[in-house]
Amino acid sequence: VTHSIPACIGSMTINSKQLDNESPVSIFAVNKCYVTVQDGTFFDGSGFAALVREGYKVRSDVNITLEFRTTAVHGVLLGVSSAKVDAVGLEIVNGKVLFHVNNGAGRITATYEPRGTNSLCDGKWHKLQANKSKHRISLIIDGNVVQTDNPYTQSTSADTNNPIYVGGYPADVKQNCLTSKSSFHGCLRNFVLTKGQQAELFDFSRAFDLRGVFPHSCPGAEH
Repeated sequence: VTHSIPACIGSMTINSKQLDNESPVSIFAVNKCYVTVQDGTFFDGSGFAALVREGYKVRSDVNITLEFRTTAVHGVLLGVSSAKVDAVGLEIVNGKVLFHVNNGAGRITATYEPRGTNSLCDGKWHKLQANKSKHRISLIIDGNVVQTDNPYTQSTSADTNNPIYVGGYPADVKQNCLTSKSSFHGCLRNFVLTKGQQAELFDFSRAFDLRGVFPHSCPGAEH
């Protein structure tokens, strides 16, 4: 077994002596246990999760689905980039959700603007689907569809080769399709990338780098 247990552990004794888990000698990627807990992964607003170390290739088509819950009006959801300009990015900026795609010819953006600034940042779960099909992109939030025209119809493939960064990204990593540097603060669940008929559900506990991210447990209410 090479990854940690997603669980709460308490009242541990060794040789009849109770361990003091309030003041440990060292601590790594361990959060407090919540009285009420929901499925999902908690992002504390300080870091990110990095998936697919060898690099994720978006190319011509990808469908991104996830559910998010936040009270913050800014935050990076996802970024996949390349050393050139090709990239895709999902972010919350001023309470709007932006889906950016650059197939090499220029960045295009689909923007979902809710009626009220805080209506997506109300601490409740919202469903997001971002779809790139060649040069076409669309964004569906809670069933509401936003599509955008793309003047660069000849350019159809986002030739990315970097890891998938979720909830933020390291300071030394360039993201060509994100405008925000704010790490996401809240919970994500059911993060799936689909190419053709092949859907991949990503388990954050298997990320190769986790900073300020706590898999498999969301506090029932924002802390």
